[in-house]
Amino acid sequence: MKLILTAHNLKVTDALEQHVVDKIEKLDHFDSRAVDARVILEHDTAKPSERRFKCSVRLAVPGPDLYAVEYQEDLYSAVDLVVKKIEQQIRKRQNKYKARKHTLGAETKKRRQEKDL
Repeated sequence: MKLILTAHNLKVTDALEQHVVDKIEKLDHFDSRAVDARVILEHDTAKPSERRFKCSVRLAVPGPDLYAVEYQEDLYSAVDLVVKKIEQQIRKRQNKYKARKHTLGAETKKRRQEKDL
């Protein structure tokens, strides 16, 4: 998966970049069909101190893209929370797919049973 990291009004340190890369690589484990991830890190001095850092992630996958945004006073915690939100979206998407697949199977089985009667 390709990672595009953009920073606004802050300098990305090696430790921060490594933290983001580690978290995004975890997402590849959940959904291997992901094409790329766009991570935008922002520092807003106009906001109150408890919501100063913003992290947003757009994960390009087949179908609609997954998007999450989080505001925190610490950039590392913002990254952690936004990745957690994306993981939940991936799980929800996979569960919907599985439920649809099982529903089709159940309908087919029911038709076969009715046909045999």
